[in-house]
Amino acid sequence: MVLLGIIKSRWFKGIFGEAFVKLIARLRLPAEEYRGVHNVTLPTPDGTTQIDHALVSRYGIFVIETKHMTGWIFGSERQAQWTQKIYRKTFKFQNPLRQNYKHVKALEALLDVPADTIYSLVVFSGSAVFKTRMPDNVTIGGGYVRYIKSFQEPVLSDAQVQEVLESITTGRLAPNRETHRQHVKHLKARFESIAERTCPKCGSGMVLRTSKRGANAGNRFWGCSAYPKCREMQDVA
Repeated sequence: MVLLGIIKSRWFKGIFGEAFVKLIARLRLPAEEYRGVHNVTLPTPDGTTQIDHALVSRYGIFVIETKHMTGWIFGSERQAQWTQKIYRKTFKFQNPLRQNYKHVKALEALLDVPADTIYSLVVFSGSAVFKTRMPDNVTIGGGYVRYIKSFQEPVLSDAQVQEVLESITTGRLAPNRETHRQHVKHLKARFESIAERTCPKCGSGMVLRTSKRGANAGNRFWGCSAYPKCREMQDVA
C-alpha cells in the first residue's frame, strides 16, 4: 500500500515524467549538438522557479516543462486553465504554457542572448490524450524531439552555447535536497498568501485539499467549499 501510494504521488509522477524526457533526449538528440541541463532552480523576485529541462544548442535554447498525466486533456494556448478528464471526474490545472512562461523569463534575465532564441516547450508523458488541438510546442511523449529538430537555422555560435551553459551552471541554485525544500516552501507560501479565492461556478470560497485516491492520489488542489453541492476543482500548480 505504501509503495502504491508513492507510485501514485505527485512527486513520483514528476520524477518519472522528467526521467522519460531525459531518456528520449539522450537516445534521439545528438549529444554533441544538444546539451541538457536538468532540474534548474533559479532565484526570482518572488522566490524561486524550477525548470525541468533546458536543452542548449546552436539552434536555440529549449525550455521544457513536463507533465506526467493520464486521461483526456482539453485546453488552448490562451486559456488560463486546462482540463483533465478521467472517466467521470474532471480536474482543472494551470495552463502549462503559462507556467513555463515564468521559466523562460527567468532564463532571459540570466542569459545574455536574444529573447527570440529561447523556446518554450511542454511535454506530456503518461497516457494523456489531447482532445483539443494543441499548439505545435505542446507534445505527447517523444513527439517533442520532432519539434526541436524543426529548428534548423543556427541562432547561436558555439561560443555562445558554451557561455549559456556556464551562465546556467553558475546562476542556478545548488541542485540538492535543501534547494528543493526551499523551493517547495516558497510555492506553499505563495499559494497560502493568495487572498480569498472564490469558486468561478457558485461564488463560494475555495479551500486547499489533497486527493486521497484515484489517479491523482496525493495531489493538492483547490476545491469548492460548497462540495458536494458544487464540485468545482482547480490545480494549485
